[in-house]
Amino acid sequence: MERNWSLAPISPCHTTNRVRTTDLSSAPDCGSCHQPLFTGAPLALDEAGFDRHIARSQIPVLVDFWAPWCGPCRMMAPAFEQAAVQLEPQVRLVKVNTEDHPNLAARFNIRSIPTLALFQGGHEVARQAGAMRSAADIARWVQANRR
Repeated sequence: MERNWSLAPISPCHTTNRVRTTDLSSAPDCGSCHQPLFTGAPLALDEAGFDRHIARSQIPVLVDFWAPWCGPCRMMAPAFEQAAVQLEPQVRLVKVNTEDHPNLAARFNIRSIPTLALFQGGHEVARQAGAMRSAADIARWVQANRR
């Protein structure tokens, strides 16, 4: 039996929502907090939110590991936000501030920032260290590395 739904969108309140794959682009709302599941902007996550998104989402999750003091991180931030507009709802974009959440950075062996990591099915499938210049570059990299 073919599954026609996706456990995607973990909402801003970190609730897992069951949404039909065909309905992902119809602006679904969270069944719990009633906020839009996709806003065209990356979600900032703490460690608990990160673990829920990675473990439960059946759509790919692109993580930007960054820090506020990092010049290249700040340079890439607008492109990452624009990439969210292009890639959602097929890919969830999230940000992890490595200053605020050093345990996540250590757990994933983040040695330089910014670092992008693409997760699918709870596993990291690709990593890119260093800033990307444009949303188009980020989108191309994601599409090339999706499984």
